[in-house]
Amino acid sequence: CSNHNHTLWSNSQAVPLFLSEMAPCQHRGKLNNIFQLMITIGICLANLVNYETNTIKGGWGWRLSLGLAVVPACAMIIGSIFVPDTPRSMIDRGKNDEAKETLRRIRGTVDVDAEYKDMVVQSKFKDNEQSWKAIFSRKYRPQLVMALAIPFFQQFTGINVIMFYAPVLFRTIGLGKNASLMSAMITGAVNVAATFVAIFTVDKFGRKLLFNIGGVVMLICEIVIGSVIAYKFGWNGLGKISGWYSTILLFFICVYVGGFAFSWGPLGWLVPSEIFPIEVRSTLQCVTVAMNMLITFIIGQAFLWALCHA
Repeated sequence: CSNHNHTLWSNSQAVPLFLSEMAPCQHRGKLNNIFQLMITIGICLANLVNYETNTIKGGWGWRLSLGLAVVPACAMIIGSIFVPDTPRSMIDRGKNDEAKETLRRIRGTVDVDAEYKDMVVQSKFKDNEQSWKAIFSRKYRPQLVMALAIPFFQQFTGINVIMFYAPVLFRTIGLGKNASLMSAMITGAVNVAATFVAIFTVDKFGRKLLFNIGGVVMLICEIVIGSVIAYKFGWNGLGKISGWYSTILLFFICVYVGGFAFSWGPLGWLVPSEIFPIEVRSTLQCVTVAMNMLITFIIGQAFLWALCHA
């Protein structure tokens, strides 16, 4: 768990920031959403591995499932060797010539003087700012509020209850062990597919529209899911869901996951990386990730307790 959390922390902090500094502005949205796509593919593959290793006899399945995590870890280590640093980061550390050469290489042109000079000016301005003290000033108060609010509401959509505990949740509503793992695979596949919607629409229709549509879709699905479970289980938690009710629940859970995957999922990382001023961007990105991890921890710890005491 600690290795997973450390990886998630470092990637969530570094990758959106890296992409916001490297990507051309006209492609920033879709490139940043590809980061979320890779996360959803990883979740889907993890569900597939869990399903396949569940059939191994002798209690070795979960050990193999955990051990296979070394494969993506090695890929990340090897890939990081070949990833260039951002020009902005190089300028901040006084490597101006290297920064200009890297900027030419990633833009595919030698005509980068205007962008380079702008980075130099912003870097000098950053040197005059004390980032952690500055974010609490009136000037950056709107950005600080967004750094806290966006990850807070992203996690309180409840998505990590589905992503963390899908097999447990599906077994609770009456599905068998294998059927629960298969249902988790289905939701993982929906998560991947819906993320493609964000990639191809975020730069065309904008961020706000996707936020609104995704929020409405998730709200409707949560009302339906909650109503069905309340009807079948009642207040005492005694009951059983089978037949069409299980199908209906699985369908609306998939729609809910899809609604998150094209809206609050990718946009929860994209929008903060875009709205933070460059001089305090890395600091506010830390705040965003810290809030995300805090709420994820609270929800992860609270859900099973609530489920077992319902």
